[in-house]
Amino acid sequence: MNPIPPPSTRLRSLRWVSPAVAAWLLVAACTPAERPLPERPNVVILYADDVGYGDVGAYGSQLIRTTRIDRLAEQGIRFTDAYAAAATCTPSRYSLLTGRYAFRNPRAQVLPGDAPLLIRPGTPTLASILRSAGYATAVVGKWHLGLGDGDLDWNGPIRPGPLEIGFDLSFLLPATNDRVPTVYVDGHHVRGLSPDDPPLRVGYDGPIGSLPTGRSHPELLHYPADDQHSGTIVHGISRIGFMDGGQSAWWRDDEMAMVFAERAVDFIGAHRDRPFLLFLSMHQNHVPRWPHPDFVGASETGLRGDTVHELDWVVGEIVGALERHRLTERTLVLFTSDNGPVFFDGYEDGALENARDHRPSGPFRGGKYVAYEGGTRVPFIVSWPGVVESMVSDAVISQVDLVATLAALAGAEVPSGAAPDSRNLLPALLGRTTAGRDQVVQQSSDGLALRRGPWKYVAAGNRSNWAYDRHNRGETSLHVAALSPEEYLFNLDEDPGETTSLANERPDLLEELRALLERERAGTAGRE
Repeated sequence: MNPIPPPSTRLRSLRWVSPAVAAWLLVAACTPAERPLPERPNVVILYADDVGYGDVGAYGSQLIRTTRIDRLAEQGIRFTDAYAAAATCTPSRYSLLTGRYAFRNPRAQVLPGDAPLLIRPGTPTLASILRSAGYATAVVGKWHLGLGDGDLDWNGPIRPGPLEIGFDLSFLLPATNDRVPTVYVDGHHVRGLSPDDPPLRVGYDGPIGSLPTGRSHPELLHYPADDQHSGTIVHGISRIGFMDGGQSAWWRDDEMAMVFAERAVDFIGAHRDRPFLLFLSMHQNHVPRWPHPDFVGASETGLRGDTVHELDWVVGEIVGALERHRLTERTLVLFTSDNGPVFFDGYEDGALENARDHRPSGPFRGGKYVAYEGGTRVPFIVSWPGVVESMVSDAVISQVDLVATLAALAGAEVPSGAAPDSRNLLPALLGRTTAGRDQVVQQSSDGLALRRGPWKYVAAGNRSNWAYDRHNRGETSLHVAALSPEEYLFNLDEDPGETTSLANERPDLLEELRALLERERAGTAGRE
């Protein structure tokens, strides 16, 4: 048997074959990193909620097993130094879709369930930019970026919303699963409202009507909630805020994953013959955690881990749909999370008691809300069979970069002045290089931090990290922690847990990074 000739020999022989066959052989002879990219590939963003760096098997989790997510990592790129733009959900989502740091918009804070649309119509977004290049665009799942113009009537047309800022299809959990209204918004309308029901009313100032609340009827709850989360009870779980009417449209928490997966799979099938962007924004594992019975007990860490198993199932459903429609080699799949993890966040669901030795932030300190690495360093996996090779990348990349990066992938133009903080890091996203950002801003619920190379600067005014650690052990509440008057400086290469500040030892570097963060805040730091 003749041995297979080396690539150089095969390439020299192409002059003897037809041009079409020669082109195919040229592609086959290249490694994935060398092959030309398909024109206008599909993009699927699988966006988790409150899933930490250490919650995924590929990043070290042993008590929560994520076989489908791990498969993406095994066949693609697992990024070790990727960041959500903020340590809370609304700011992260705002930055991902606009390419603009959320701290530049004073309204880009964690929003109530009845807030008006945060991203105003006419603002270029990831969806509108890709749609201008011929993409079909869809958002399915958690939104939490506001709807309408204020004083919204949930019984009539709900606009403006995602359909007014670039999405062709919109099927939403309008805010968070712990906030009213607990209904799905399909396009411009609440799904399933019955004319036989009283009108749906939503408020945050006090009870509406006579329906039971967590305060008035705690015996009706699956598990206790703090006072903030003790509003209207929906299927055994009390929420932030109050509702009355429209009960035929109220969701069931244990069905939500299946509902979102079905809508996303339907979108993939309906648009298999044209390029598409699917932003599937899941609710796991945001509180309240109440997975489908099929997943209860699936992990070794109680309900919190069980919801990650449920999320992993959804990922498998989406990948399975791509495989059935033979779209895997035409589709970039990105899995990441909106911020770091949290155990207790308003509900006594056993997350602390059942954690065992699970470390949801992996080797990092802190989690949701705070400026330390655990708040914003998140799982970030890119899978694209035949195009990206299996590897681990330490390129520094932020979700704020997805607008410029995915626009470049799609061959779309970013309008002048749009996405000012987004960098085109397509070579890093595809594993062609491990060179990413020189610096990245990390936003907490109280302030900012900045990483440049191995160095991490935390500005004064952020909440003390010990308060978060104690909060997650159940000893105190994060929300009563004092703001720190100190600045911190850490070497992440030597101290990834941010345990020892070097601010006193390196005052020159502290001053340099403080000035750089101020330039970033002012928008004058320039593009690297």
